[in-house]
Amino acid sequence: MNTKVRLIFSLLLISIMVSSCFKNQEYPVEPMISDPSFTLLGDSAILNFSFTDGDGDIGLDPGDTLSPYEPDSFYYYNLYIDYYEKKDVGGWQRGRDLFGDSIVFEYRIKTISVKGKSKAIKGTIEVNMKIFNSPFSTDSDTVRYGIRLIDRALNISNTIETSEVVIN
Repeated sequence: MNTKVRLIFSLLLISIMVSSCFKNQEYPVEPMISDPSFTLLGDSAILNFSFTDGDGDIGLDPGDTLSPYEPDSFYYYNLYIDYYEKKDVGGWQRGRDLFGDSIVFEYRIKTISVKGKSKAIKGTIEVNMKIFNSPFSTDSDTVRYGIRLIDRALNISNTIETSEVVIN
């Protein structure tokens, strides 16, 4: 192979390698969440988890209150955190309020801006929470949380759970 052909081949190979470094990430259009962490701070806590979303439509604006995001709709909130208590007999069970309903913390995550050509996004969401400690339950000293995220297209993520949290 002559020097000119080698040079062209080498430049072509280098450009392919460099362009592959900048390849857009591709994720499913449904949000995927992982790696929950829970940090107690007295009577509050910080919940963190990672997410990916292939079409980058995570979050709601304050004005998003028309169908399907109206206040009485399930989709008004886009983050649901289910509360579980560790029973001495029977293991993990949904925490219940005074009316016997499951305890669920509901949040509206703000719209996450996407820059660049690719709409695919990944990042970390942090939620500041008040600690729930039921005076009517003897099992609220050891809890965990189940987390689900919903995107604007109403795709619901996988469910992840925090590790066991001991409340003093």
